[in-house]
Amino acid sequence: MKHLTRAALAGLATVALSTGAFAAEKLKMATIDPGSSAYLVMTTMANIVNDKQSDYEITVDATGAATKHMVEVASGKIDLCMVSPTVYQFMKNGKAMYSKLEKAPELSKNLGLIYWFPYGAYHVVTYADSGMMSLKDIKGKKVFLGPPGGGAWNTANAWIESMTGYKAGEDYENVKASWGAALQAFQDRQIDVYINGGIPPYPQIEQLALTSKLRILGPTKAEIDAASDDMLAPSRGPGRTLDVIPAGIYGDGVVNTEDVYEVGSTVGVGVRMDMPEDTVYEITKVFWENLPEVQETTPFMRKVTLDGLKKSSAMPLHPGAIRYYKEIGLEIPDEMQ
Repeated sequence: MKHLTRAALAGLATVALSTGAFAAEKLKMATIDPGSSAYLVMTTMANIVNDKQSDYEITVDATGAATKHMVEVASGKIDLCMVSPTVYQFMKNGKAMYSKLEKAPELSKNLGLIYWFPYGAYHVVTYADSGMMSLKDIKGKKVFLGPPGGGAWNTANAWIESMTGYKAGEDYENVKASWGAALQAFQDRQIDVYINGGIPPYPQIEQLALTSKLRILGPTKAEIDAASDDMLAPSRGPGRTLDVIPAGIYGDGVVNTEDVYEVGSTVGVGVRMDMPEDTVYEITKVFWENLPEVQETTPFMRKVTLDGLKKSSAMPLHPGAIRYYKEIGLEIPDEMQ
């Protein structure tokens, strides 16, 4: 080393700092299929965070089910994932898809929220030439409700049953597949009805409507007005909404001439509670401060607002998120702290 010049030594030091001490901390985020609103929102969030600061780098994986991702975050295997108010309550109470996971209630304590956002309306889609005109017409058909055991499956199943009285696997065939496999099967016309949630105009439906005429199956406003409380119950639970898909929003590719009403969901970005407060504070701050710029050119992100925090108090916020929200003057309900 004594033969190296001072300039060379300085250069080595600079390389060491740039490749070591100042390397961004890697954070792993899991979300659901690339065609979903959740994927679009969460990858946009990751891009904002990665572009606007250098301390943290979020990598996104879009394979698997959200119900499994929540367990992986709570177990410390990954850092962030999509969460749902309803699914979180199932986990907290060891119910539904978590009924056989004894440690589910304990694991739920290591799940915190950063923010809620709309998952969107559950589009119940068939081909316009299928002969199906309403949800009642799915009897005997092959229907994809969502990946088995997932939150989307449970929501779609409850909506179909409340609106028609039909039971999956009895009155119609319950197609078991991943998001990607089901979409391909629908495009190949191997299944009759494909259900997925998204904020209208949902890019996945726009793409399908470019090559085929589609119909969205669901009640009209008159039918919703005449529906009983029991029929509408799935749209009124924690984290659930009644969403409208406006007629004409997909152009000529979707043949509906009236607005269609469907169940919708609120979902969110969850994080492990044992992640340092400073880390979550920085991620939260960078995301919200730079979101307006992205919203100017990205229509679906305009539905992501701070008002979303009022959608459900079913899940506690991470202390780092609480710190940012209090800093900007938001009131946080006690049950979310």
